[in-house]
Amino acid sequence: QVQLVESGGGLVQAGGSLRLSCATSGRTFSSYAMAWFRQAPGKEREFVAAISGSDGSTYYADSVKGRFTISRDNVKNTVYLQMNSLKPDDTAVYLCAGRGNSRPRMAENEYYYWGQGTQVTVSS
Repeated sequence: QVQLVESGGGLVQAGGSLRLSCATSGRTFSSYAMAWFRQAPGKEREFVAAISGSDGSTYYADSVKGRFTISRDNVKNTVYLQMNSLKPDDTAVYLCAGRGNSRPRMAENEYYYWGQGTQVTVSS
């Protein structure tokens, strides 16, 4: 059983930064591809970033490329999302997700494990 718990959300002004954390349980975390998704009110859930469970390669949505960085610490069993130059359009609930293998994907239905989410609000 894999459990994911997000933290680090909050209220920030436009142009500011936040770092989200996703703490995981489970012995096979280091081999799993992990991702961040987000869902704004009235909108569909969308892919934000993903990281491979094998070579650490990363993938980003065009809307966050150059501003967000996904990383992982396999000793701490934690994945991070560093968010810089935040915009009001980044306001959403951010969810951590994990696959059952090392290959990252952008589709939410490819991920088996989900956290409860953490709220990020960016004021203008």
